Amino acid sequence: MSHWNTWVAEQLDRVRREGRWRKLIAYDGADVTGRVDGRNIVTFASNDYLGLANHPQVRAAAHEAIERWGTGATASRLIVGTRPVHLELESEIAQWKHTERALVFPNGFGANLSVLATLGVSGTIFSDALNHASIIDGCRLAAANVKVYRHGDAGHLEDLLLSTSGPKIVVTDAVFSMDGDVAPLQDIAALCVQHDALLIVDEAHAVFGLDIPSLTGLQLLRVGTLSKTLGALGGWVAGSASMIDLLINRGRAFIFTTGLSPADAAAGLAALRIYRSEEGDALRGRLRQLVDQLIVGHPSPIVPVILGEEGVAVAAAQRLLETGLWVPAIRPPTVPVGTARLRIALSTAHTDAMVQRLKTALLDQLPGNCEFLHAIR
Repeated sequence: MSHWNTWVAEQLDRVRREGRWRKLIAYDGADVTGRVDGRNIVTFASNDYLGLANHPQVRAAAHEAIERWGTGATASRLIVGTRPVHLELESEIAQWKHTERALVFPNGFGANLSVLATLGVSGTIFSDALNHASIIDGCRLAAANVKVYRHGDAGHLEDLLLSTSGPKIVVTDAVFSMDGDVAPLQDIAALCVQHDALLIVDEAHAVFGLDIPSLTGLQLLRVGTLSKTLGALGGWVAGSASMIDLLINRGRAFIFTTGLSPADAAAGLAALRIYRSEEGDALRGRLRQLVDQLIVGHPSPIVPVILGEEGVAVAAAQRLLETGLWVPAIRPPTVPVGTARLRIALSTAHTDAMVQRLKTALLDQLPGNCEFLHAIR
């Protein structure tokens, strides 16, 4: 056996021994109801929080774009990959986020890589301990030093800022994808002004919107995705005109990849217009009701059920699946060791009856010492 065959086999054996083996599961469904291995299920795994991936206007926009421009952008945005719909989408994102310009990418992961690798050429990046993998990898690509502050701890961030000289960037998720909690943006923004630090906020899961203070002197770059709240695919960055020009000219994850497909750009634009309309207000209100039905006052549609041991989480997810409910088990390295969990994601595509069914199943299936049970009883 060659070196590489041996090495791959050893790595796979290690994954199995650690109890972290993963495999792809085909889900045959367009919304929260579908089939898995021939079984009818309701999924609580989707990030399509407002149900826009299956909205008639969003689907129609994608179809029309395919008829006009075909299925792919065919080249990078700087070659021949920019279509009128890209520019229209960027203009609307900038209006939405109250910035001078915006730039769209094929995915949100690439947006974070490009931003951090382009801007983090010197100084120090301060990153929340539970930031998304795309932020972590962007920090690794950057030439700047990286300091990690305790999750959501503005006091620890302040200590690190005070003890560090040179250019500073603070980067944080707005809503954390595995915990569903929110960053203390008011405090972080004030610290950034005080220490002349650029603030980068990843809004990927911020379906209910953000409260970023309008502070004099705040230097802000906003990053997000089209693939969750807006139900399409792609990433975006919104900020000053000069920041966007720099990303166009220096952002390797933008320059050296084929542009966002016209269909996804058109779908994202249609979804954004719904989001900003009265219908969007109603959808967010409905989502808020569903979250409160499961756990009152939780700040996002991402609801974690911390179970600790990986085997316990995997077994709980399997029991739920056998009852027709798909709630994924999240394990290390996605979350820290000892915090394996079920990750519930709610959507306006769910009905009251579906959420009640989930709640009943959780009360029945979870271990009696699970703290989450006390929160939903």
